This record gives sequence, structure tokens and C-alpha cells, in this order.
Amino acid sequence: MLGFGTLTKKVFGTPNDRKIKATRPIVEKINALEPEFEKLTDEGIKDKTEELATRAMGGESLDDLLPEAFANCREAARRALGLRAFDVQLMGGIFLHQGNIAEMKTGEGKTLVATFPAYLNTLTGEGVHIVTVNDYLAKRDAEWMGNVYEALGLTTGVVYPMQPEDEKRAAYACDVTYATNNELGFDYLRDNMRSELSQMCQRGHNFAVVDEVDSILIDEARTPLIISGPAEDRSDLYVTIDKLIPGLEEEHYKIDEKSKTASFTDEGNEWLEQQLHAHGLLPEGQSLYDPESTTIVHHVNQGLRAHKLFTKDKDYIVRNNEVVLIDEFTGRMMAGRRLSEGLHQAIEAKEEVQIQPENVTMAQVTFQNYFRLYDNLSGMTGTAVTEAEEFSEIYGLGVVEVPTNQPISRIDDDDAVYRTAKEKFEAVVETIKEASEKGQPILVGTTSIEKSEFLSDMLTKAKLKHNVLNARHHEQEAQIIADAGKLGAVTIATNMAGRGTDIKLGGNVDFKIMEAIAADPEGDPEEIRAKIETEHKEWEQKVKDAGGLFVLATERHESRRIDNQLRGRSGRQGDPGRSSFFLSLEDDLMRIFGSERLDKVLSTLGMKEGEAIVHPWVNKSLERAQAKVEGRNFDIRKQLLKFDDVMNEQRKVVFKQRLDIMKAEDLSETVQDMRNQVIDDLVDHHIPPKTYADQWDGEGLYAAAIENLGVDVPVIDWVHEEGVDDEEIIERLEKAADEAMAKKAVEFGPENLRSIEKQVLLQTIDAKWREHLLTLEHLRSVVSFRGYAQRDPLNEYKSEAFQLFESMLDGLRTDVTQLLGQLRMPTEEEQAALIAQQEAMQQAAAAATAAQPNPENARDGFDENDPETWGNPGRNEQCPCGSGRKFKHCHGRLV
Repeated sequence: MLGFGTLTKKVFGTPNDRKIKATRPIVEKINALEPEFEKLTDEGIKDKTEELATRAMGGESLDDLLPEAFANCREAARRALGLRAFDVQLMGGIFLHQGNIAEMKTGEGKTLVATFPAYLNTLTGEGVHIVTVNDYLAKRDAEWMGNVYEALGLTTGVVYPMQPEDEKRAAYACDVTYATNNELGFDYLRDNMRSELSQMCQRGHNFAVVDEVDSILIDEARTPLIISGPAEDRSDLYVTIDKLIPGLEEEHYKIDEKSKTASFTDEGNEWLEQQLHAHGLLPEGQSLYDPESTTIVHHVNQGLRAHKLFTKDKDYIVRNNEVVLIDEFTGRMMAGRRLSEGLHQAIEAKEEVQIQPENVTMAQVTFQNYFRLYDNLSGMTGTAVTEAEEFSEIYGLGVVEVPTNQPISRIDDDDAVYRTAKEKFEAVVETIKEASEKGQPILVGTTSIEKSEFLSDMLTKAKLKHNVLNARHHEQEAQIIADAGKLGAVTIATNMAGRGTDIKLGGNVDFKIMEAIAADPEGDPEEIRAKIETEHKEWEQKVKDAGGLFVLATERHESRRIDNQLRGRSGRQGDPGRSSFFLSLEDDLMRIFGSERLDKVLSTLGMKEGEAIVHPWVNKSLERAQAKVEGRNFDIRKQLLKFDDVMNEQRKVVFKQRLDIMKAEDLSETVQDMRNQVIDDLVDHHIPPKTYADQWDGEGLYAAAIENLGVDVPVIDWVHEEGVDDEEIIERLEKAADEAMAKKAVEFGPENLRSIEKQVLLQTIDAKWREHLLTLEHLRSVVSFRGYAQRDPLNEYKSEAFQLFESMLDGLRTDVTQLLGQLRMPTEEEQAALIAQQEAMQQAAAAATAAQPNPENARDGFDENDPETWGNPGRNEQCPCGSGRKFKHCHGRLV
């Protein structure tokens, strides 16, 4: 008897079926328009683009324009590339335009699918970003699909690392821009560090299509993008804190060696507070528990860890006056590797060696928060359904499975589970031998470089010819993948293999033609092409007769998605194929999730060595285990994102403020508002509300007015005047400050003063934001301990981060007012000294440029192309290349 859910699906179809069904009338409309668009001239196609753009900008919705736009794009692609999009590709394009993830199997032509929604969304004139996983694919797709956009009358750009600024701005100004996720994220951060609008590259976030969306939005989203720079030298702070630690007694701290953590007890905190007050590191009246103390608490904790958890000659050694870490697994020195967040500096202070400055975060963003900036986001991949919950919850994206153009005829075997890894690999070699003998190409998937090379050794001993594709051979990736579909080919690949290049049965015909033309430059390219295409058809048929591509996986991955990616390499466009997973109870996933129970079952069944258990139940239980791991990883990413969301809200405010400042012609009113707020705060502090005149601090207010406002006014006399209240004093200070600024406008010239105000505001915001980011990093590291006091770390982080942000804004107003208040025209002597200083700097720069690396004076083993051989020089030490320049002015600029 059918369950209710099964019965409903049979009658009404699955939600996915209903989405597919809803697009069929739109696809029929596009097909009906095809004869009309086939009659257009090449110019007529471009004219159609102009007509559609005019209608879009006139208010007609993109949904209404979709059938005509897709019909025009299909015709342009047919003429430019010789490719006519199938109905399922049009469906994929519709789902992308609607802001979904289109799951399309390998070989279904996703690269072409992206052109349809991209073209439609350029009609508003706002530009479209197409995101790829690496620079090679960004350049390849931009060049390949650029032919389609050109035929439609659109411009195409590509963004890549180390690109000249002018070229990058031009690429972003194009209708369609291809780029990697990393470049887009970094350019967003760089744009929000610019000082002028004309220097910004990106022109907004209208619509993005993310290729391999699961890799970019899930796998790579674990690590934030960070732009960092050298921090101010805080050596004294580390040294002072280091001197306090030996005075600690056992009841002052707790050590957990298992989790490598150290924390202070209540007694320890009390003792520390007294010591910090005594050494002037903690202002009077401020407690360790105040939000303002976050940074000092962080540094004290790192000092404790350096002394109690890190042991000399076990965790690190001291060599050439520097602390070098030791790898706990191999026992080797890790030159150039440093511990983060001030811990390395704390160890340097403990060992009394030179303290290298920390790197400070200048800007950072997570991929989750960057991609949520887009008004409309979409993505494509061969595998997304298993992560549908995460896509929906984090990005608001639905996942739709698009049917294949041809039915899948691949045979998917049930998993074969062996008792030991040795038995499994012997069975793998035997299976490869069988497939190879009948000419069936086989792709063997491994989970690590080590395992791929272990299997390669086994195949070499068995005299089986094969190719290995892993991170060590990634340069030949395209070539190895192109050959993987040849008759009898054996290819071993790690998980990273096969991205962006399809495995075609009989081998890749385009690669064969290029090789043949290169080998015979005198021959007629057309004849060579025709001959190879005919031969290729025979080879392709032979491979199909042998069973198509056989994908053999030697282990299950933590994520079902990665397994499905590997499986999907076989059976493209209706080709025959086969996939199998060979597992053992010693595999990581099996070992962690209940292999003991399975081992007992296998023993009870009396399995002989070399035998495997094959049953659909095993598949089901493994998939449940994988789903558990996926769920746990999702929870970790979700928790990290909750913390980053707090910073993201503040980042949006700061970046918007910067943009408003850059756009503004005249900021005098903003500066005046800030100044008035500072005056209010000063008067409030020195003349507290509801106090008598004899309690007012006239001397303090007078000194504060000179320091913060740059005005010398008789505040002390005002305070003693009969009938004067705080409001009157505020008005007088405001008037004096306004007059002082008006005088400066005359001295500098109004335009110059406006420009100075803008630069002062931008530079102060940037400096304050950098300090704030560092404080938030420290807050993150200490707030987790609040959980022990039954307080929610996230709520604690939210409330303290808000207080710190408010405090940052107060500091911003004070610093801007102070800088502008102290602003004055330099004297003639000062101007002459400044010119002389600039000339000296130019001469020094010229001399530094003239100095070249000198191999005779270079450090032993120095290799210019291998930073591992440079050692770890301080920024102000001489460069190891022997040039005689400081490291920061020489090779240190490249690091």
C-alpha cells in the first residue's frame, strides 16, 4: 500500500516537477519566436538588443521581455558558436533569472546557459557578474562566450589578479564581467578603502551567476577574505605583560592541555587587575570586565598561553634571534610560519628576542556577506540538492533539478564494502585490469594525493599504464582530462580533478586537432580536421561499445555532493557509463560512523578475505552518516556567520558613510555637526548637569577647548560670570569654533579646505575602522569563555560589539574635530623643510631602485623565486638578497 506522501507525488508530482512544468509554456513561447529571429540580419540582432534595452529602461519588466531576449540570445549563440541551445538549457536560464540554483548534470552546457539570464539582466544597463572558480575558467569563458555577447551588441570584460587598475575599471564597466569569487570580494574591499570615487572599480551589485556554486558559496565560504597591513609596533606592551606572568601563582590560572587552552581564575583576574593598574596598562576606574578592556585581556591571555602551553625546544626553537615553530607531526622546523593574533609576539617577548610587528586586518568580508550584496543572485552546478537547506537559509536561493537533454543511461552499482583497505585496493586493481582489457576507459577517484600515489605504485607493479591527476600535476589537468575518455585509458584523480573540462568518449577531438595541426604545420588545417573528426567517431563508438566511461571511487567523501560530482563525470549527454564505490571498514567515514557494528555483522556472515558485501541497505546507512556530517558542518558555518553578521551590519554603515563622504562636494556641515557634538560632550563632562557653578571645572574646559577645537577663549571668565549657564557656554564655544574655521577657509582657500576636510574624514574613518576590527577580533577570542558563566557568547558579543561601535563613532568625531582644530598654514621655514625632506626621499628611492640583488652578499641558499629560502627577516633588517636595502623596501614588498 502506498504512503500518503508517495501517493501525492504520483498524482501531483514533486515540487521540482511542478517548477519544471511551470517553465514549459515560456519555453514554447521562445521556440515559437525562433523562425522570426532566424530571419534577422546580424545587425538586426544588435538592433533588437537596443529595442529591448529601451523597453526595459522604460519600465517594462524583465519577465515580460524574457521570451524575446532568450530567442535573440539563442540565435546569436547559434551564429557565433554553432551551438543551438536545447529546451532544457533554456529552462536552466529561466531558473537562473528567477534567482535559483540550477542543478544541471555534467556535459549539459552550463557555460552557454549562463549567457541567457546574463543577457536579459544587462538590458537594465546595470551590468552582470559571472563568477567562476579559477582565473583560467574566467578567461576561457569570457573569450568563448564573448563571441555571443558581441553578436548581441554587448561588451565583455574579465577581471584577474595583478590586473592594471585602468584595465580593471574598464572590465567592470562592461555589460558582462567574468571574474573569480576571490577577485570580486577583494575588489569590493579595495573599493571601500579608496579616497576618490574615480578610483573605484565596481559599479554596484545588480545580478550574478555563480558557476560551481556549491564550491564557491559552501566549500570556500569557510574562510573570510582579509586585506591586512603592518600594525603599529607594540613591543613595549608585550614586554610589560610578559614581566607580569611569572608572578602568577597556581590558583591564578587553569590549564587544559588536551584542548590547548589556558584561562585565568577569579583570583587570577583580581591579581591581574591590581598589577595592570600598577603598571598603568589599565586606566583607573576601569575593570577587566569592561568592553574597553577587551584588547588588554586578549594580550594577557596570549601571554599566559605563551608561558604555560608552549615549551622551548618542543613547540619551538630559538635560532638567529628568532622564534621558529616546530611541526608537531614531522618534527621539522617551519621557517616563515607564525602564530596569529599576537601569540607569536608573546613567545618572542618570553624568549627576549626581537619582537616582529603583527599584521593588522585593514578590511575583511566573508563570501556569504559579499554575495548577499547582490540584488539578484543565482548559481549553477552539477550537485546542489544535498545542500538545499543551506542555500535557502543563508542565501535565500531555491534549488531546481533541471532534466537532462538525453535520459541518463549510466549504471550506478551498489557500494562494495571490504573488511580491510588492503583487500579493497587489491579489488580496485583487479577491476581496473578487467576494464582496461576490454578497452573501457576508467576514472579512479581518490580522496588524497597520498592515496592516489599509493594506488599509482600498485598499478605500476601490475604493469598497468595510467595517468595521475592531483595537485602536484595540476598544470597538465586539461590534457589529462582530455585523454581520460580514450579507449582503455586509466586515470587516477583526487577530488579536485576535472573542473571545467568535460571527459569526452574517444578523447577530446579539439585537443587532437590542435596537436595534429601543431605536428604538421605545412598541412591543410581543414583536411586535418575532417580526417581526425572521422577517426574520432570510430573511436567514440568503440568506447561506447566497451561500456562508456567507468568511474570507480575508492572511498566515500564526508559530503555526498563530492561523490555525486565524481559519479557525474560519466554518462554525459545520454552516453553509456558505469559508476562504483569500493569501500573498506578502515576508511575514515566508515571508521567514525559505526564500522564496529558492521564488522561484527561481516564476521557473523563468515566473509572470506577479498569478499565484499554489496547491498542497497549499506548505501542507505552511509548516506545517513554523510548527511549527519554535512549537518554538523552546516551548523559550524551558520554559527560563524552569526558572529560575522554583527560585524557586517557595522561594515555596511561605515562603507556607506565613506561613499557618502566621497560623493559629497561640501562636507562643512557634517564637520560642523561633529564639532558641535564634541562641544556638547566637553561641556557635559566639565560642567555636569544639575551641579552648582562652584563645582564647574573651568580650567579643564579651557584646556580641552584649546586641545580639541584649537580656540583660545576666556572660558574660565565665562564660568564665573553671573547668570551664565551651560547652554550659553555651548553657544559661545560653537561661535568661536565656527569663526576659527571661517578664518582657515580664507587662509587655505575654500576649495582647499573642503578637500582637506574630505581627506581628514576618510583617513580618520579608516584608522578607526582598522582599530575597531582588531578589537572585535580580540573580543571574539575572549567572549567564548563567557559560556562557562552560563551566558550566551553570541549575545555578549552583540551587545559589546555595539558598545564598541558607539565608542568608535564618538572617537571619530573627537579625532576629526581635533585634527581640523589644530590645522594651520605652515610657515615659510616649514615649507622649505618639507620640500627638502621630499627631495631627500626621492633621492633615497632612486638609490634603492639602483641597488640590485647581489648574489655574493645574499644569504646562503637564497632563491629569488622561493620565499621559503628567505628566512624570516624583520621589516627593517637588510634584505637576504644582498642588495643592501631594507627588507620592506626590497623583497619584503612582494610578501
